[in-house]
Amino acid sequence: MQFNKVIGQKGLKADLIREINSEKISHAQLFGGKQGYGGLAMALAFTQYLFCTDRGTEDSCGKCASCIKVQDLQHPDLHFVFPVVQGIAKTSSFFLKDWRQQIKENPYFNLFNWTSRIDSKERKPIISVEESKDILRKLSLKSFEGGYKVMIIWLPEEMNADCSNKLLKILEEPPVNTLFLLVSENPDNLIITIRSRTQFLRIPKIQLEDLSNFLKANFSLNAIQADSISSFAEGDLLRALEFIDTSAEKDLYRDKFIQMMRVSYKKDVLGMLDWAEAISAEGKERHKLYLVYSLHMFRQSILNNYIGENMMRVSEEEEKFLKNFAPFISGNNIQDFMKTFDDAYYHIDRNANSKILFTQLCFQTMRFIHQA
Repeated sequence: MQFNKVIGQKGLKADLIREINSEKISHAQLFGGKQGYGGLAMALAFTQYLFCTDRGTEDSCGKCASCIKVQDLQHPDLHFVFPVVQGIAKTSSFFLKDWRQQIKENPYFNLFNWTSRIDSKERKPIISVEESKDILRKLSLKSFEGGYKVMIIWLPEEMNADCSNKLLKILEEPPVNTLFLLVSENPDNLIITIRSRTQFLRIPKIQLEDLSNFLKANFSLNAIQADSISSFAEGDLLRALEFIDTSAEKDLYRDKFIQMMRVSYKKDVLGMLDWAEAISAEGKERHKLYLVYSLHMFRQSILNNYIGENMMRVSEEEEKFLKNFAPFISGNNIQDFMKTFDDAYYHIDRNANSKILFTQLCFQTMRFIHQA
């Protein structure tokens, strides 16, 4: 994968290119950020640039034998470790065909996407102690092509304690020309002894303009639609793609939000109970998208109130609603709204009872909306 295929992230790309050209490469690097920001894509582009035999000033050539092997995910000195379902197989090697297919389809994906691909039962995948043994075995071998050996560990926070502890020594004192690239969504969940042995690189959000341009170039979206989705996604390509994938249901999120705000404002208890029951029938991923959409609408309301509608990134239908709704979101209640809906997302993600959660959320909204 070339750097030009990674969306945005111009500053980080330049830093990584400079690191390789200066020949001062940290042997263990931790790429931290949401998967939708492009950590895995960046690690792959970094590796391809490192292996490239005809590097340019800004990117790998994409044509030499090494580049072709990395792009096909078949380079003999590039190794992968990722969470797997132990009930199917203990190590990543068994799933390499699925892994390559997943990356070739889209290098921006999360643990839910990966688990759905490899296990119809969607059991929780982990990186086990058996994997650590495989890592040590692979890295004990000499480089096939005489240069670096690269081990990309995707979501290292999913390593169990035994696996983490077995890797401490090799992370601190790796074989010559061995490079670890850890791509993590939640670096704080790694044990401190792993974090202390790595150089941390924060993967920032994709800039709104870069994400919007990508959506316009790859989907049938006009500038207003692309800007609106990019603003909603907050620099997260996966969130933007989820919203586009449910484009036939985009109006549903807006209508659900409007309905919730209206019944809460009217203190219509029966209406709130009916609303909570109806939305609880939806699936977990749609619940999460609805909550993210709601947070987006609260932020747009504040922008409208304090900066002006010219700074808003919403569709025409949303703009019409916000003209009347935005005055009910102010400094008196915005923090309550943001924290409460953020907490709801956290609990939904951990399988809270959706009917109870959304019923409570309605009553909290009723209280907050009258604080403006």
